Amino acid sequence: MFKRTLAEFIGTYWLVFGGCGAALLAAGVPEVGIGWVGVSLAFGLSVLTMAYAVGGISGGHFNPAVTLGLTIAGRFEAKDIPPYWIAQLLGGAAAAGTLFVIMSGQAEFASVGSFASNGYGVASPGGFGMMSGMIAEVVLTAVFVIVILGATSHMVPEGFAPIAIGLCLTLIHLISIPITNTSVNPARSTAMAIYADGPALGQLWLFWAAPLAGAVIGALIWAALDED
Repeated sequence: MFKRTLAEFIGTYWLVFGGCGAALLAAGVPEVGIGWVGVSLAFGLSVLTMAYAVGGISGGHFNPAVTLGLTIAGRFEAKDIPPYWIAQLLGGAAAAGTLFVIMSGQAEFASVGSFASNGYGVASPGGFGMMSGMIAEVVLTAVFVIVILGATSHMVPEGFAPIAIGLCLTLIHLISIPITNTSVNPARSTAMAIYADGPALGQLWLFWAAPLAGAVIGALIWAALDED
């Protein structure tokens, strides 16, 4: 179990550091910033690379919602949820702390601002309300879990799952960055809310409730589709 949880810690660290780091450090640079498209790719690439690197050790969840979805689908043992969730939360928090230290070293640093946190209402990049954020997070997490379960099933060629999963996460971000700044991952949301200014901590409940609900829905849909 130690190696599996360590792999989850490392994978979640890289997801948060790579995706949120791209948003914080590279997205808004004048003239050469990567923008929302670049941030979307960063999240997708972070999952793709770590799925290949350590997915064979832990299964490459890096996300409490994915762990729950795989459990509902019968691909993961319920007794292993707590250590996986703890490892994911610690990995995300460590990445957020690293990003905070990096940002605080910038000349004339005053505040981290929203710190790439997730939110709705005034905290939504596009001004979308709570219901919009809830629907988006549930639907997109459900689809993400369906893609994960399908890409890792016996019905598709082996070895290509990380590509499909990484591209799916990229697409999810392309859709929903304007809505909630994209969560679909409670560990990612919790990590950034710890340091963020504004309402991030107060709104964090949605970014647990919606992804976990979406994961259950996605797993149940896959169960209805699965030939087994």
